[in-house]
Amino acid sequence: MSLPLERRTLLEELEAKGVRMTAQRRALVQVIQEAKEHLDAGSLLERARKRHANVNRATVYRTIELLKRLRLIDELDLMHLEGEKHYYEVKTTRDHIHLACFRCGRIQEFTSPLLEQLKVEIARESGFTIRVTRLEVGGACGACAAADTNAEAGSTDTQVAR
Repeated sequence: MSLPLERRTLLEELEAKGVRMTAQRRALVQVIQEAKEHLDAGSLLERARKRHANVNRATVYRTIELLKRLRLIDELDLMHLEGEKHYYEVKTTRDHIHLACFRCGRIQEFTSPLLEQLKVEIARESGFTIRVTRLEVGGACGACAAADTNAEAGSTDTQVAR
């Protein structure tokens, strides 16, 4: 069972670091913070413009780079389900795994104490100091797997009935 993920508070962390917050940057940071799904740069721009019309593409990319440099957001490719796009999410207080459904495109986040145990084992056995953990798993989400199972059962029933 996956544990709930707690996300960092971007505005507070940026202000604590003394980062200058223009109205445009603030609008963009709020969009990133409040996102319920993983957003690409184009989606961030579109949503930020709804809050502040003067947000431009350069502001989006400069802010993304700043947030990555400060290690406040993660950049993900999510199994390249939609080509070479990159997606962004606020870093969480614990590492997690992204589960990508190849059929419907759904992305689930999953965390487990086993992931933390694995990181400890990796560090202990290899002497490697882990700074970043990214793990993506591709397959079929529960709904798509169930639909596939039902479809297979239906086709088997049809074949048997003939």
